[in-house]
Amino acid sequence: MAVLSLSFAAAGAFPHVHETAMRVVREELGLEPVEYPSTRLVGASPQVRAADLTAAWTDPSIAAIMAVTGGNDQITVLGHLDPGVFAAAAWKPFAGFSDNTNLLNWLWFHGLPAVHGGATQVHLGRPGGPHPVSLGSLRHALSGAGGDVELAPVGVFSEDERDWADPVRAPAVTLPAPAWTWHRPERVVTGRLWGGNLEILSWTLAVSRFVRPVEDYAGCVLLVETSQEMPSATEVYRILRTMGERGLLAQFPAIIVGLAKATSLDAPRGPEARAAYRAGQRAAVLRAVGEYAPEACVVFDVPVGHTDPQYVLPYGGRVTVDGPGRRLIAHW
Repeated sequence: MAVLSLSFAAAGAFPHVHETAMRVVREELGLEPVEYPSTRLVGASPQVRAADLTAAWTDPSIAAIMAVTGGNDQITVLGHLDPGVFAAAAWKPFAGFSDNTNLLNWLWFHGLPAVHGGATQVHLGRPGGPHPVSLGSLRHALSGAGGDVELAPVGVFSEDERDWADPVRAPAVTLPAPAWTWHRPERVVTGRLWGGNLEILSWTLAVSRFVRPVEDYAGCVLLVETSQEMPSATEVYRILRTMGERGLLAQFPAIIVGLAKATSLDAPRGPEARAAYRAGQRAAVLRAVGEYAPEACVVFDVPVGHTDPQYVLPYGGRVTVDGPGRRLIAHW
C-alpha cells in the first residue's frame, strides 16, 4: 500500500507517530507500506507530490493508496495530474479526507471512485491504537471485499486532539455521542456519494474546472463535514447557499452531515459551548436546505468526518439513506 503526503507531510514532521501508524498497516491491515520521496518531505512542491501520486497509481504492485493526513494546499497538486494516465491504469482505492477532498473530487470528476475517510497519522497512529470502528471500516474498504456495510451509531466518541509533538500521548477523553437526528425521513434514497469537507468544497466551487454541470449530480447523495478549523454557522450557511445558487444543492435528494468537531488544541471549548456549536451547525444546514432543497432527507451527526471513530464511505460509489428505517448503508 502506498502511503503519501499529498498535503502536509506529517510523517516527516512527527516521525514517531508515523512509525506507529506503519506498524498498524503491517500488523493490523496486513499490508506492506510503501513510501515515496515526498512522504516524509515537509514542504515538498506540488509537482513532486503529483509525481509520487502518479507513480503509485500506475505501479501494478501497489494495491491501494492512503493519505498520511490533510492540510491546506492540495488544490495546488491537481493541475499537475494527467487524467489520461489515471484512466489508463488499473483502478485502485485511494483513501483520504479533509484536504484530500480535493483529490477525491478530482477523481470523481474524471469518473474514478475513491474512499472518503482514513488517514494514517490520525487513525492508525492514534494513541492507544486504532479505534475498532475506524479500523474495521477502513479494512473493508481497502480489501476490495465488496458487499454492503451498515453504519451504526457509536455510543461514545472523542474530539479532543492529542499533540503529535508530545512523545507520550494519552488516549483522548471519550464523550457520549449525540444521537443521529433526521430531517424529512420519509424516503429511501440510493445514489452515488459526492461531497466531503465543506471548507474544501467551497474552494472546489471556486475552481470550477473540476466541477461538472449540475445535472451530473442529480440523484447523488451529498456528504458534508467540517474540520478542526471549526467554521462558524454563518460560514456553513454561506457555502451551502453558494451551492444552492449554483443549482447544485437541489440535485441531492439526501444529505449526510458528519458529526461536527467542536473543539481543538488551538481553540478549546467546554461541553456547553460544544453543544451550542453543533446546534448552530445543524440550524445552518437546515436553513440552506429549506431554501434550496426542501424535499431532501438529511441525517445529522454521523461519524464520518473529523471526530473519532470514523466510518469510511465509497466516494463515487453507492450509499443508501433509509429515512423510514433510520439506516445508512454503504454499498462497496
